[in-house]
Amino acid sequence: MQGKVLIANRGEIAIRIMEACRDLDLEYVVIYTDADQDSEHVRRNRTSGPKQNAWRVTRYTDANDILAIADHTGCTAIHPGYGFFSEDFRFARRVTIRDRPLTFIGPNWEVIKNLGDKINTKHVANTLGIPTIPGTDAPIYNEMEAEEIAQHLFDVQEDDNIEQPAVLVKAAAGGGGMGIEEVTQIEQFRQVYRRVQNYAKRQFGDGGVLIEQRLTDYNHLEVQLVCSRHNERVHFSSRNCTIQSTGRQKRIEAAPGFDDSCFEYEFDSAAVLENIVEYSLRLADHVKYDNVGTWEWIVSRSGKPYLLEVNTRIQVENDVSARISYLNGRHPNLIREQIRLALGEPMGYSQKDIEFRGASIELRIVAENPARDFTPWIGTITRFQLPAYDWSAVYTHVPGDRPYPIPSEYDPNLALALVWGESMEQAKERAKQFIDDTIIEGESSSGAPIITNLDYLRDNLKRLLTF
Repeated sequence: MQGKVLIANRGEIAIRIMEACRDLDLEYVVIYTDADQDSEHVRRNRTSGPKQNAWRVTRYTDANDILAIADHTGCTAIHPGYGFFSEDFRFARRVTIRDRPLTFIGPNWEVIKNLGDKINTKHVANTLGIPTIPGTDAPIYNEMEAEEIAQHLFDVQEDDNIEQPAVLVKAAAGGGGMGIEEVTQIEQFRQVYRRVQNYAKRQFGDGGVLIEQRLTDYNHLEVQLVCSRHNERVHFSSRNCTIQSTGRQKRIEAAPGFDDSCFEYEFDSAAVLENIVEYSLRLADHVKYDNVGTWEWIVSRSGKPYLLEVNTRIQVENDVSARISYLNGRHPNLIREQIRLALGEPMGYSQKDIEFRGASIELRIVAENPARDFTPWIGTITRFQLPAYDWSAVYTHVPGDRPYPIPSEYDPNLALALVWGESMEQAKERAKQFIDDTIIEGESSSGAPIITNLDYLRDNLKRLLTF
């Protein structure tokens, strides 16, 4: 393969992209901010001299700065990682249609645009017979129409014997949890509707409102797809990311998405997993999806699946899927596949070449206080010692040979630890062992000892894949 990749990200994902580029014999360039100068993704590269391949930027979201570096260094492609520009269709479009075009390592910008709009995704899914959360798939502007829809959703929940039924009233143009209110009685609906509509007009300039059934007591699942520009599509099974922080950030993730050894499900768990995989592939085929992506689902206690959204990028948790997958007898590297396919190569394998066995768990190790709403801890790490086994892998940008001040500008993620085994029970035992053998020491500016979520991770392993 030929080309040179600008890695427009930081931390552990930048390192994983670096390693994938090396594996593909591709040159690469990294960027960094002043706050990240002590990160391993910078220290492993050259920040000066004739062979410089690490370049300082003001911020990771300065498109002009990033593209200037890409041009100066002769890059031919940009890998956005996750976060930042990874799902920004405007950036992807700009990269590919400029006078000096670059390859955007991700799906086509039009696909990112279409699937990045949750309303559009829901509408398309509904036309394909793919289940979505009951409610509207287009903005509602009429109060009477909205109330009729809300009443219908309350009636459906009553028919399904759902305790404490409720609907959500959401600003259609909102995002990130903004402009959402809950209604538990139809008598409250008009007042809440007007409040959300007025908020939507003020904040987003659009008074459109969505009405959805509030779902509780569910598991959050994901389906990992890998697709190519040659109309090839495969899946790498499912994973479960139900254990999350209060900010909806995943903390423990496991594959496959359900396991009968963990819980006595009220449904055929294997059949549900097969269904959400088939639905995901159906939508991917319809939109001509052409790179790595994740289809997010919620599954109720009774086994009903609902498509939540599509993440048009590589996810933090991609290796959870890879560790239960075998392609030609080896775990695939999905970041490597993402780069290779984005640069135009055919897949070279099909679904029948992929075998699934065993179980895997990812632990997201973070400097935070789970007892205080997952408040970030800021300070300097003085000892960072994570164990190494033949059944584990660690991805981190934290150096193990020198003190590391945690940048306050970014989430204090320290490492991703992957463990796998022949069964989910074995994987859980190994996860506990990994946590127990991990040593992280440090102190804040006031001398207080470091706080991490290791105890939280250990305590929550027992509720993995349960309702």
